Parts: sequence; C-alpha cells; structure tokens
Amino acid sequence: MEPRTTTRVSLTSLLGTPVTDAQGHLRGRLKDIAVNTGPDGGRVAGLVLKTRDGLAIVPSQEVMETPAGTLELRSIKALEPLRDEGSYLFLQQDLVDRQIIDINGRKVVRVNDVDLEWLGQGAAHLLRVAEVEIGLRGAFRRIFKGILPKARLEAISRKLAAHSIPWQFVDVIEPDPARRVKLRIEYERLAEIHPSELADILEDLAPAEREAIFSSLDEEVAAETLEEVEPRLQKALLQKLDEERIADIVEEMDPGAAADLLAELPEEKSDAILEEMEPEERQEVEELLEFDEDSAAGCMTTDFVWVGVDGTVAQAVQALRSFEGDPESVTEVYLLDEKRVLRGSIPLARMVMAQPESHLKLLAEARVLSCPADMHQNELAEMFDKYNLHALAVVDQQSRMVGVVQAEHVISFLREKL
Repeated sequence: MEPRTTTRVSLTSLLGTPVTDAQGHLRGRLKDIAVNTGPDGGRVAGLVLKTRDGLAIVPSQEVMETPAGTLELRSIKALEPLRDEGSYLFLQQDLVDRQIIDINGRKVVRVNDVDLEWLGQGAAHLLRVAEVEIGLRGAFRRIFKGILPKARLEAISRKLAAHSIPWQFVDVIEPDPARRVKLRIEYERLAEIHPSELADILEDLAPAEREAIFSSLDEEVAAETLEEVEPRLQKALLQKLDEERIADIVEEMDPGAAADLLAELPEEKSDAILEEMEPEERQEVEELLEFDEDSAAGCMTTDFVWVGVDGTVAQAVQALRSFEGDPESVTEVYLLDEKRVLRGSIPLARMVMAQPESHLKLLAEARVLSCPADMHQNELAEMFDKYNLHALAVVDQQSRMVGVVQAEHVISFLREKL
C-alpha cells in the first residue's frame, strides 16, 4: 500500500481556480466548496463551479489537483447543476466572516479562512477540511489576493503565526433553507463549558445564533447559564420561549435567582410563568418576590442544608446527599430546632474530619451568626467583610431560619455599585 500524502491548501487560494477536463478545456472556475452537515459533518461533498450555464457541483472524488495548480475533472459526466443548496454547508458563503463558537477555547471567534488538505493515495485524490483560520494569516491571504502573485502570497502567509481551530471543534454550524446560519452543538460539548463561560459566549453572539444555542440547552444547563447573564440578556433569551418552557428552566434555578428574574419581567408574563410552575417551587419564588430586592431576603436563597439540633454527622451526610440545590454552594450545615429556630452551624470542613456518630452540636461554631431578613445589602456587605464569611443565615422576626445569603451574592451587589 502506498503511503498516504497530504498537501495543505487554503480556501482563499482555491477560490477562482480554473477547472478543466482531461483534454484541457475550461469547464468553469471554483466558486465554493460544499461540506456535508449532520453525521458526515466536515466531509467535503463537492466543489461548486461557476460555468457558462450557471452553478454546477462536482463530487470531490471526481476532482484532482494538477502540478500546474489547476483543478481537473476525472469525468465530464461528473458536472451536475447545483439544485439542493439546503443540504450543504458552503465554506465561502456560510462560514467565512461568520462568528462561530470555539468549543475548545470557550469563546466566540470570526472565521477568516479555511484550511483544507488534499489526500493522495494511489488513484484517490480527495479533499477534506482540516482547520478554520481565525487569525492574521487568513485575513492577510484575503486582503492581498489578486495584489500579490499566488506563490508569493502563500509564502508570506505561511510565515505568519497560525491561529486556527481543528475542524472537530468547528462542526457547529448548519444552514437552514432560509440561508440563515444557526449553531448546532452537541449537548455533551455544551455541558463541558462552565455556565459563566457559556454566558460570556452568549453575550458575544448575534441574536439568531444566541437564540439557537440557548434553545438547545436542557433545563438544568439553561438555568445555570441564565443565572450568570445580565438581566437585559435574560429577557432576550426568554423572549422566544413559551411560558411552559420558561417555567421548566426557572424551576431549576436557585429560588433567589428565579425571583430576581421574574421581578424583571412584566407582571403579566411573570404571573403566567408562575402558573406553569410546580406548586412547591412556585411557593418558594412567590415568597421571595414579596421581599425588598435590596434586603438580605431579597438576595438570599431558600436552598440550604439543615438537620435537627440532636443530629449526627451521619445524618448531615444523608441530608447533603438528598439536597436538591447546587451542592457547590453548600459551605455549612445548619442546626434547627422543632420550630425551625437557628441553633448552630457547622462548616463542612470541620464535619468531614469528624466520626459519623459525632453529634453536630459539639462541632458547631461557638457563636451563631445570622442577619434579619430586612437587613439592607450595605449592612450585609459590611458584616461579610467584618467576619470574613462565606455564607450567612437569614432569619425572620421569630429567629426562624428562612434562607442563606452567599458571598457571591454580596460580591455581585458590590460590583454593581462600582
């Protein structure tokens, strides 16, 4: 078997290349390259030629590169009129100059060029997409094409630093029949991106692409991402969704964040979403909506882990395992009596070092810190700073624990004041 060889070529340098038949007669010039979408995404399906009779497409296996740098048809019959444009992704038309998501780099980038490879092995001479150029090299090629000789242009461009994304990280775009580009990303890849990074990506996208990405997320990931974006973008992301879908997402959010979100929406819209929510989640959010947004209760979450005052470490571990909120937000376990009055708190680090049968009240902090539900956020921030807190219990007028303010909420409040 002959060794497979590869020759790298850019889309920019290929476009406009003469295409001849085996007898040397000009049949057209390369207009674009059609790439499959779906399961075969990224495979070059055909080359689009501009001919005297209009656009035609040639299967990639029927075209080969000649030593002179032109393209040659293996068979005259291979030339067919281009009809069904909706089934392909066209590199020049649909990809170049578009914003795409670099899944590997967790950012939005603009495509300047596409690198392809000729695969040569025996009689076969196939073309495949290798990388997408997002840096200066691709931009340079396009700016100086037609100004510098082809060989000179390619030699200079190859000296520039390459900034590219391997094609396996770029199979995120497919054209719809209206020729509007939408993003298509496998859920497994999205799930690997931290919600805050996904929020940054959504900020950078155009509305159509942003809508396509957000609508493809499952409720849990959508909820986590929604908590990370600004209120104005929250509204935009929810604008095209129906109340039932929004309710499913809101139910997965932290109750405090959900209340903040609904408070920003028109009352009619907010009420319609609440009506679609499950009774338990709806009650939690409705209670939070009654508080002043600048108070401790206005920024607290009602998701926290607690056990009875006579509880053990083993019982606390079980409570942690059954906790339905965000486990990463838990820094302490709280002790409540039969009236839900706060009696103590135990840092997780201290609990982990204890034996399962140990009583939690023996591990509790010597002083129980809490704040009233109506404490203003300015005072709350001072309290967090004074005691270097990660979280703080919120209690009502009867000293019953109603929620927890986490440090990240205080940080967000302080950032908004800057």
